[in-house]
Amino acid sequence: MSTFTYSHSDQDLVDQPVGYWSSAAGAAVVHHIRTMLAEMGLTQPQWWILNQLMAAPDGRPRDEVVAVLKGYLETGEGALHHNIDALHDRGLITEDPAGRIALTEEGRALRARVAERQKAVRAEIHEGITDEDYVRTLKVLQRMIHNVGGSAWHH
Repeated sequence: MSTFTYSHSDQDLVDQPVGYWSSAAGAAVVHHIRTMLAEMGLTQPQWWILNQLMAAPDGRPRDEVVAVLKGYLETGEGALHHNIDALHDRGLITEDPAGRIALTEEGRALRARVAERQKAVRAEIHEGITDEDYVRTLKVLQRMIHNVGGSAWHH
């Protein structure tokens, strides 16, 4: 990896726009994650769906999974239903007549492989960042969201 240097001095960073930097960070991280997922044969919404089903060996209602995930990165219900159908078509999940979806053994195996790769990606993203700095950054961003009357929440 190349050597990292900050864009501005600490004195100049104070005047930098948080909207720009938080958006740039989000776009770069999401792109990096989506690239890895594409290499593993998944979209990001499909990864989220597999994770929602991992903790439910007997499956979950499709509508419940969609309700939990529809606000993630403004994905929306239609895209989630499409991704659930795509996972089903690939034999990674099953769906019963009542709309309950569950992982197949193949789906569990893929989810496990991707989870291992995700650990490496997280380490890349967090390189040179302490857990304390990471937590502080999230708290600062959450406070800024609150300060402007926004709302954000993640599972």
